[in-house]
Amino acid sequence: MFMSETLFFLLFSVGVMAVMLIDLGVFKKDTAEEVTFKEAGFWTGMWVLLAIIFYFFLGYNGAMVHGITDMASLKAVQQAYASHIHLGTGSYAEALTIFQDNLSLEFITGYLVEYSLSADNVFVFILIFNSFGVQKRYYKKILVWGILGAIILRLIFIFLGAALLQKFDWIIYVFGAFLVYTGVKILFSSGEEEHIEPGEHPVVKILSKYFNVYKRNVIGRFFVRMKTGKLFMTPIFVIVVVIAFTDILFAVDSIPAIFSISKDPYIVFFSNVFAVMGLRSLFFFLSSLMGLFRFLPMGLGVLLSFVGGKMLAHSKLEEWGFGTLSSLGVIIGILTISILLSVLFPAKKEA
Repeated sequence: MFMSETLFFLLFSVGVMAVMLIDLGVFKKDTAEEVTFKEAGFWTGMWVLLAIIFYFFLGYNGAMVHGITDMASLKAVQQAYASHIHLGTGSYAEALTIFQDNLSLEFITGYLVEYSLSADNVFVFILIFNSFGVQKRYYKKILVWGILGAIILRLIFIFLGAALLQKFDWIIYVFGAFLVYTGVKILFSSGEEEHIEPGEHPVVKILSKYFNVYKRNVIGRFFVRMKTGKLFMTPIFVIVVVIAFTDILFAVDSIPAIFSISKDPYIVFFSNVFAVMGLRSLFFFLSSLMGLFRFLPMGLGVLLSFVGGKMLAHSKLEEWGFGTLSSLGVIIGILTISILLSVLFPAKKEA
């Protein structure tokens, strides 16, 4: 079945949006209700399951992503996004199987990287909510719109990054050096106490300077109109913008990281969508368990350093046969060790 990249992208977006609307509880009357641990666990598992299903879909129907119909179109896509993959000298069917297997492997590896880094987002979101004194009943609404805004901004960021990589090969070394620096920085700062001063946050300063900001919440509304006719944004909306802005700061790390796995902007975007869309449920799930993973931030620092080093030495690693499957093994190993250490050596409870 022939399908253009644009049509597949639109169908994918519609499908994800449909599931997302159900997950976010758009059809529920009470949008201010708190998300239970059970509900968060269910949807966390559901988004992981959907990512696994999409992995198998790419393995059998990955050609649909790029509208591949023959050997010529397959080689064109391979040269554009996967030149390190050798399609062999066999038939079109054999070459397509090799390509689709690699495509699905890149997706699941990229998804694992993005989802792991999303755990770091959760810790910062908790910090933001605590610093801004947000009531728990507003968490859900803020995360709904903050994550939607983040996805749109990530889409722009991903295709811009892909365009830069296509035009300037040396950008990959800039990305790699930045990730190594970030990873080392996380390793040496993971134990520091952090705090956000709401009034000093750059987003709050900019919004307060150029827009009318109301001083208190009005039944969870984003905007309120005064009797004078002036429209004010409420603190709830300000925090939505802070969440979206914060996610983009994380994307500066995570998106270059996934480009070390795949240079295909569609695979990068699909991985990001599944990871970010599961972020809301992951937030409510991990917020109850965050004390159990004391070594996870250090593991994420090692992970970023690894993918950064992989970018810097990608030519040599390809010569040695260190491919996507090898990367997947190392990433799983790093995360497994950090979680096992957290379980074996839990933080001591203060008296």
